Amino acid sequence: MTNDIPLHDGLFTWPSATPQLIGGRCTDCGSFHFPPQDNCPHCAGLAVERQPLSRRGTLWTWTVQGFVPPVPPYAGAVEGFVPFGVGYVELPEGLCVQGRLTVNDPAQLRIGMTMELTTETLHTDADGAHIVSYAFRPVAA
Repeated sequence: MTNDIPLHDGLFTWPSATPQLIGGRCTDCGSFHFPPQDNCPHCAGLAVERQPLSRRGTLWTWTVQGFVPPVPPYAGAVEGFVPFGVGYVELPEGLCVQGRLTVNDPAQLRIGMTMELTTETLHTDADGAHIVSYAFRPVAA
């Protein structure tokens, strides 16, 4: 049996069939940020609470990563590299989140389309565990 491990604890709800990113919300100014941090990047306030973010948003912009990123920090397979989509998704909370996209075919992506959060395996570590991160997938029209 394979073990799935999140890329980073506290980045998204785990395990979950309906994952959500975990953001920060400043109780002083009301703004959201991601990833969460102890102080507000908008007003520098220290009254920040962790809060799940919306699962759906709008594709703001995107590209396809067509070459192997620098190693490190890239930890995926260099041989047999498969291009992957990367985009910014604007969430109802008023922030754009960068993330991998589950599709890399430009014909399937368009600015303004609805995207939904999911998880996907980034790579397998030396112990055989699947390292899992969040990603966005297109929502069927």
